[in-house]
Formats: sequence, structure tokens, C-alpha cells
Amino acid sequence: MNMQALDTNPEQNRTEMPITISNFAIPSALESSGTKLVYLYLDAANGGDISELRASLGMKTITLYPLLQTLEKNGLVECDGDEYHIAA
Repeated sequence: MNMQALDTNPEQNRTEMPITISNFAIPSALESSGTKLVYLYLDAANGGDISELRASLGMKTITLYPLLQTLEKNGLVECDGDEYHIAA
């Protein structure tokens, strides 16, 4: 593969992201990178369950539950059955 050809036009090789971070606000109450990541994912995806979070974020269930509990405790995320979503 010709690496120089890839470097000459980085825009051509970039995968388009359907969502940009600039469209979302992170609450100032969130301090850890994990809670910020989960919050942004739930906001961008309009919610999700543990399996979706696990697959999309590459995080283990044992890591996700405390992050979700923190978000719930701060009133930022609500759980409806198995589905987590940003609190209204």
C-alpha cells in the first residue's frame, strides 16, 4: 500500500462521523471520563441498554453499572426497564 498516497489527502481517507461532539453539552457535574463518555453516548444514541453500551463503548458490564448509577444519582440519566436514557 502506498502510504504517501494516503497522507496526501487526509479528508479522502477519513470516515464520516454521523455525530459530532460539538452538538452535545456535558453537564459540569460530571468529572470522570467514563461518566462523560456514557452520558454522551446515551445522548447521541437517544438511550441504550447495557449490551448496546458494552458493544459501542468497549466497556465491561462491571464498569458500566457504577457509571450509570452515578449518572442516575445525579439525576442525569433515567432507567426504564433495561433501557437507559438522558433524564428529561
